[in-house]
Amino acid sequence: MSTKIDARNLNVYFGDNHALQDINIQIEENMVTAIIGPSGCGKSTFVRSINRMNDVVPIAKTTGEIIVDGNNIFAKDVDVVNIRKRIGMVFQKPNPFPKSIYENIVFGPKIHGIRDKEKLKELVEHSLRRAALWDEIKDRLSDSAYGLSGGQQQRLCIARTLAVDPEIILFDEPCSALDPIATAKIEDLIGDLKKDFTVVIVTHNMQQAARVADKTVFFYLGKLIEYGDTKKIFENPEEDLTEQYITGRMG
Repeated sequence: MSTKIDARNLNVYFGDNHALQDINIQIEENMVTAIIGPSGCGKSTFVRSINRMNDVVPIAKTTGEIIVDGNNIFAKDVDVVNIRKRIGMVFQKPNPFPKSIYENIVFGPKIHGIRDKEKLKELVEHSLRRAALWDEIKDRLSDSAYGLSGGQQQRLCIARTLAVDPEIILFDEPCSALDPIATAKIEDLIGDLKKDFTVVIVTHNMQQAARVADKTVFFYLGKLIEYGDTKKIFENPEEDLTEQYITGRMG
């Protein structure tokens, strides 16, 4: 497997808080990598570094490198809009735009210059099919996205991300606001997406990590403690801290 994301000596500060400390990790292409660890350990900060979402926080400062396809995303000449096109993100709570289902999907492609109505129509269907949502809502495309259930809204947000043809998809606790049935649909979808995308998922739910991830990373207090095959991390971790967290002796 080839490396898709290579973090080198990555440090992130929010004011005086050293949120990520010397993170070095190589995330492989076309795999699902789960990030686990207790609240406040740096999981979300790490995934938000990968598409430079921390830039929007005024007190944030980042040092080190994240290499994606051979290029450092923090280089001075990098186009951040292009980074976020290539590296999509799905958040904890579904956040559809206050527009129709159709307009939610075409929003990104239009920004990137696609105006042809037939092309946009094809993109909408393709993206909704990829997000396992087309059959449920194909007759409601002009309805408000707010009329969808929570699970459908989250899959719509995934379809919206897919519509701009990213290479990497970051999920920041995408199921924490969803019921078990909606969660199962999202998990199935994540398993399917890795055929074409590199997927990184932050999750509090260790059973979810065990179900969906090929590789698992354990963060604790801003440090990367252990990284390896999911089965090994859960069944035979090398670090005591990892074992304590997985067995529930430390939360």
